[in-house]
Amino acid sequence: MKRILVLAVLIFPLVALAQTKLSDEAAEEFSTKAAARFQQKTDSLMVFVADQMLRSGAGGLEIDKTMTELKKDPAALDAALKYVYQYSDGNRQQLIANLRNMGLPTNTVYPLATYTVNKFKGEAKALAEEKAALIRSGEFAYPQPNAAPATAAATAAATAEGQTTAEGGTQPAAGTAATTAAPATPAADPYNWDVSNIFSVNSPEQLEAMYGKEHVVPRPAQDLEGNDLGTGYYIFPDTDNEMQVVFKDDKSKVITFAHEHSKWKSPFGIKPGDPLEKLNKINGRPFSINGFEWTNGGLIDSWEGGAMANKGVYLQLKAINTGDPKQYDQVTGDKKVSSDKSVLKKLNVVVDKVSFQTSPQQ
Repeated sequence: MKRILVLAVLIFPLVALAQTKLSDEAAEEFSTKAAARFQQKTDSLMVFVADQMLRSGAGGLEIDKTMTELKKDPAALDAALKYVYQYSDGNRQQLIANLRNMGLPTNTVYPLATYTVNKFKGEAKALAEEKAALIRSGEFAYPQPNAAPATAAATAAATAEGQTTAEGGTQPAAGTAATTAAPATPAADPYNWDVSNIFSVNSPEQLEAMYGKEHVVPRPAQDLEGNDLGTGYYIFPDTDNEMQVVFKDDKSKVITFAHEHSKWKSPFGIKPGDPLEKLNKINGRPFSINGFEWTNGGLIDSWEGGAMANKGVYLQLKAINTGDPKQYDQVTGDKKVSSDKSVLKKLNVVVDKVSFQTSPQQ
């Protein structure tokens, strides 16, 4: 009996480790298959995963590069598995089916499924609920209308018609297949509103090809600090969808937009009008803001090592309720203000302008 207990003490930690650590081989297999299917742009699962990566910021500013090099970024690979699990409604069996549909071998599918469920099981219900909300709101990402059907059937309708499982996911309703075809895609918008779509553009001519020459106008441009950037190219100028794009000599780009009701979808899901609470949540910790009504007033001074640090994200904030001087004076002037300062909520501080700066290219 004592020998059995000793063996149990030695073996159980190894089993637990196997369930919480992904092997290099499994990571490589998943990364390779995900890259191939993402590049097809017709796979419902990978279109959804990439959109969620973009929405959460896990894909960084260059989603195409991230999705084709997941093995090089463990955090991004984990996020991709999380959204495969979400697409699967937080259901282990459906997750296994979707991993198999990706063409992964059985000896890779089960370790991936076990790792993913163990890592994100506590989020399964919330993930399934978010997916259902995306479907209801029409924000669920599908392949482009002119794309060929995906190899694997989509499961988007399962949430609405299925039954909740013990894991917080859904099981198909009686008489339905395990994988339900995605609902019909709404009428196509002629433009791609994904900001990451612009990160791979390297010339004004490419912008014109994407959005129409009549919708791209050269004008003087400035950064959020008011520094002259030379000529910028404005997509849909003087509308809610105005976007400023500056091509720099080092082949980096500065992309800025400032209209609250624009259609643009950006990394981390950040847009003008977003409340300070959302930024605190996304960053995972308080960050530092330059005092208002001063040099660079309202600009994020430092993300303080949070999730948005070193991601090329630059924001300018504004306070809407500035009528009480006693409150507003606490956050104005030559000072740094922590984003968790309680008075900022009373002042209704929101995002005013969003700017993304890509890295220089070699």
